Amino acid sequence: MKHRIQIEGGDGFDVSADEDSLLRGALRAGVGFPYECGVGGCGNCRFDLVSGEMETLWPEAPGLSERERKRGKRLACQSRPLGDCVVRVRCADEYRPVVPTRRLQAVLTERREVAPGMAELTFTAPGPATFLPGQYAVFHPPGVEGPRAYSMSNLPNANGEWRFVVRRMPGGKGSNAMFDALAPGDALTIDGPYGNAYLREDNEREVVCVGGGSGVGPVVSVARAALKLGREKGVHIFEGARTRADLCVPALLTEREMAALNYIPVLSSEPEDSGWSGARGFVHAQVEQSLQLPVEHHEFYFAGPPPMIEAMQDLLVMRWKAPHAQIHFDKFF
Repeated sequence: MKHRIQIEGGDGFDVSADEDSLLRGALRAGVGFPYECGVGGCGNCRFDLVSGEMETLWPEAPGLSERERKRGKRLACQSRPLGDCVVRVRCADEYRPVVPTRRLQAVLTERREVAPGMAELTFTAPGPATFLPGQYAVFHPPGVEGPRAYSMSNLPNANGEWRFVVRRMPGGKGSNAMFDALAPGDALTIDGPYGNAYLREDNEREVVCVGGGSGVGPVVSVARAALKLGREKGVHIFEGARTRADLCVPALLTEREMAALNYIPVLSSEPEDSGWSGARGFVHAQVEQSLQLPVEHHEFYFAGPPPMIEAMQDLLVMRWKAPHAQIHFDKFF
């Protein structure tokens, strides 16, 4: 059974009745529906329901303010069509999926600690792992309400191997379930790929990757892919962490990969008497200090907590006036 979704003043598309949200149904239909995080945090998939009936999956999703809710705004990632509907939204070609999304039944084969409270989880699914470096997939962790998004840290491959960096968050139901409710051999549905912060291969600009927390996963994937393209002299990774023990990029990359790129770790809370001689402070400040301008020579990829993302946006957009087409990022809420 399918529901017909008509975009007011535009095209229509069909969404299968078993889809878990309007957004994923639209993207699976090849529609350029605007979105970013895909799990209710960012608010980029806001739309108006003109007619028809939608089920709201997460009424308290932080992507909408109370004022927006009172005005009737909805999130496509948290809305499920219950029949034919008409919606008001401004779609764009930039959001059309480059790689078709699909749902895969995957099995956890390994959980490897890369830093205290941080692990790389490896899943294996039938068929090739098809995605673009920097993209993410959506999970429904066992026993947890609502989806969670994690970016792939490896490269596309023919072996059906999907790797994700997960950080255990205090009080975080989703991340704790990924550690405590899953054991090797357990199955989980992977839905993806999603995201627009993937490596652009159509230019020779230097690749600048900035990651914090579990945001190191996608930037490691981007850096790996750039190295594979032969850009050994123009790949930079800035990793922001609290202490030396929290750094995980060296555990995710091979020695050969580490030697081929410019890695700059930045610590915000390392004890003064620890012997650390590297960069201290906030990672965006180190980016500003280290990079050689003009900014047009760089393509920027960054992922991490909202404060880091906002600081990078301020640096690149407000102060450096970097072209928007050269800035690609994901917020990790």
